Amino acid sequence: MHSSTQALQDAIAHNTNYDAFAPVLSGRQWGVLESYLQRIDLPAGQGLIDQGAQDRNLFLIESGVVSIHLVGAEGQMHLAILNAGSVVGEGSFFSHLPRSANVSAMNATRLWRLTPPRFGELSIRQPELALELVVALGSVIARRMGDRLKQVAVT
Repeated sequence: MHSSTQALQDAIAHNTNYDAFAPVLSGRQWGVLESYLQRIDLPAGQGLIDQGAQDRNLFLIESGVVSIHLVGAEGQMHLAILNAGSVVGEGSFFSHLPRSANVSAMNATRLWRLTPPRFGELSIRQPELALELVVALGSVIARRMGDRLKQVAVT
């Protein structure tokens, strides 16, 4: 049986970046997780996350490239680029703080959204799966925060 998240699984498996999101999930677990995710397709240039916004959604990038940028007194500052297999939105997902930067699609991008309420349901119904996601996301945050140049990529 072909999963609709197969391309996402492949992108994550092939992501070799230092801050790779690398959950260790079985095929069955991916099938369960899929039911908690919502697919989003963005055209080039469309915003995904707005700096200062209160939302806490987490996004897994299946394909495409997103740009992270900050708007300050000096204007817009480019912070990072994230590719397929990466995750974005992890900072606010855990911290409950406003979004620290803007994120927009640089080209046609497919993502999968996990909302906090859906994650709450997942953690009750599938605690081992939820724990694996938290550990993998914690690794992403630790790696990004440990690299002074990439700290700003924690959105």
